[in-house]
Amino acid sequence: MTLRQAAKVVQKRSYAPYSKFRVGAAIKTDSGAIYLGCNVENVAYPEGTCAEAGAIAAMVAAGETEIAEVYVIADGLTPVTPCGGCRQKLAEFSHGEVIVTMGTVENDEEVRTRLSDLLPGAFGINHMIKND
Repeated sequence: MTLRQAAKVVQKRSYAPYSKFRVGAAIKTDSGAIYLGCNVENVAYPEGTCAEAGAIAAMVAAGETEIAEVYVIADGLTPVTPCGGCRQKLAEFSHGEVIVTMGTVENDEEVRTRLSDLLPGAFGINHMIKND
């Protein structure tokens, strides 16, 4: 199963009763394993979970920490990028050269880019450690 196919399957399982905007994410790790996530909305919007965050949580729960490739698929006519928070989460578990592909359910249009192009100003743990 391709990352697109996996993301499309999980995207259909999204819980998006308020926005009706369903998103699915598939993350491949260096080991070749694929982890999936879908958006889960809550009536208190900030309490929802993004698809990418769900896939990252599944990956970490399985004991992996290095993302090799990402595919995100959503409803709509054009592909959408991961939100800013998810870009930062993806950056924490990968490097800037990781390819993020964004697709749409409506057609076969895809946009492929490096994570560093989506989040040029990413910060990490090295920015939080005080060097004395």
